[in-house]
Amino acid sequence: MRIHRPPASSPTAGFLRRRSSMPMWLDLTWRVGLVFGLIALVLLLHWVGRDGLKDNHDDQISFIDVLYFTTVTVTTVGYGDIVPVTPEARLFESLVVTPIRLFVWLIFLGTAYNLFFRNIIYRWRMARIQADLHNHIIVTGFGTSGQEAVHELLARGTDPREIVVIDGSEKALALAEELGCNILCGDSTRDRTLKDVAIDRARSMIVSAGRDDTSILITLTARHLAPRLPISIVVRNEDNELPARQAGATTVINPVSFAGLLLAGSTSGRHVADYMADLAASGGRVKLNERLVLAEEIGRPLSAIRTGLGVRIYRDDRPIGFWEEEAKRLQTGDVIIEIAQGDDTGTSRPPS
Repeated sequence: MRIHRPPASSPTAGFLRRRSSMPMWLDLTWRVGLVFGLIALVLLLHWVGRDGLKDNHDDQISFIDVLYFTTVTVTTVGYGDIVPVTPEARLFESLVVTPIRLFVWLIFLGTAYNLFFRNIIYRWRMARIQADLHNHIIVTGFGTSGQEAVHELLARGTDPREIVVIDGSEKALALAEELGCNILCGDSTRDRTLKDVAIDRARSMIVSAGRDDTSILITLTARHLAPRLPISIVVRNEDNELPARQAGATTVINPVSFAGLLLAGSTSGRHVADYMADLAASGGRVKLNERLVLAEEIGRPLSAIRTGLGVRIYRDDRPIGFWEEEAKRLQTGDVIIEIAQGDDTGTSRPPS
């Protein structure tokens, strides 16, 4: 079996990051303002202390002289052998030569940033984000299924800062970054990538790599790093559902099979598929909810719960239907599946 690994050739590959809260134009304005602010401060100090300066040309220190001296002092070292002596020349040095000189320095500094300083900055930012990652959701693969999953999580009220998206495509990650999610350009089949997103502290993981073999390998990698982590995986070939479970997936979803269920349900009634989609989405009139049994519910039948309509119990990972005898007495540790009121409570639609 050939495993497909996503490319990671981007200059920011391997660094965990999230969208900055400061817009790009504001960040640029702040940087430019800081540069001019520092130059203005030096200019002011030179003007106040101008008695300590000497002009070898006419022994008079004007504002133009101070401006020239400030720009030369801030931008260069080694001056005095050849100096402009006329006000026009000094204005030319201050207003024309200095911006050019600054631009040249920015080229050198930009090169040094690309080769060295950027990695330091990215690692520092990555360490800060990693320190905040606790009880988060990891989404590996940001294709159609991954995007739908993230949009649904956000619709259900999940903070985007609690979501980490891993993908090998910067174009896909740009979409996740726009949503406010943490992003990492890398290969999810590698231990290092999953450790970088603090998989040991995650609350769940969604695997949708676009290829079943890659998704199964990601699941294997994640399972040995986080033995108790709930992992949901998307597979598109029915034959791969069993290998996915054997790899450690908690939940295996086949979108083709689910679509078939909706289509088959629609044949027995035109509202059945609509109701099933309503249950699966966050914005419908009804929604499915999973929770632990409450202390006050122990000993009571499933039909007596007041938070929703109980449809199933999981007792020791064994499903129990609402019609079964064991559902007439809830026990400690039971997991209840209930149909609860959804977010859309309008009355314009007929009741489901």
